[in-house]
Amino acid sequence: MASIKKGLYIAGPKTGGAKLENGLLANHIYGPSYVSLDTALSYYGLIPERVYEVASMTTKASKEFKTSRGLFTYTHLPLPYYAFGINRISLSSDQCAMIASPEKALCDKIVSTPGILLRSPARASAYLLEDLRMDESNLKALNCEMISSWLTDAPKKDSLEMALKIIQNL
Repeated sequence: MASIKKGLYIAGPKTGGAKLENGLLANHIYGPSYVSLDTALSYYGLIPERVYEVASMTTKASKEFKTSRGLFTYTHLPLPYYAFGINRISLSSDQCAMIASPEKALCDKIVSTPGILLRSPARASAYLLEDLRMDESNLKALNCEMISSWLTDAPKKDSLEMALKIIQNL
């Protein structure tokens, strides 16, 4: 048995059980939570970088856990915005996790990154295409109606509206 945090243990390799997926583990370390940000963007192939930390969103206070399985970070989001765009994803034949949709992962990235204010089309375009290095075809595939439906309750509403405008005009 390996200790992940006080009161949470996972079976070791000698028990013969399936290896626990980090996405599922992230949901259990601190909750309620769902995997998002760069972890989800990388999972969906929306950013080219490989991600080593498992980043999640929560309604609780922001927190981080350094474990034997890696770094797990949790960023606070307010309700009701927190509850939008969460999918149950099958990670293996017997493991599922709560992960942000591609649209929500992008919105969470904009909302939770300090200093990101997308006030102009040029800045929003540069952030999406240069800073995040997202591909235009992947951005065009995002569900803009879904994003638009979250704006009323979203933090950094102006920045999300500007990003949405850029995506719609691609």
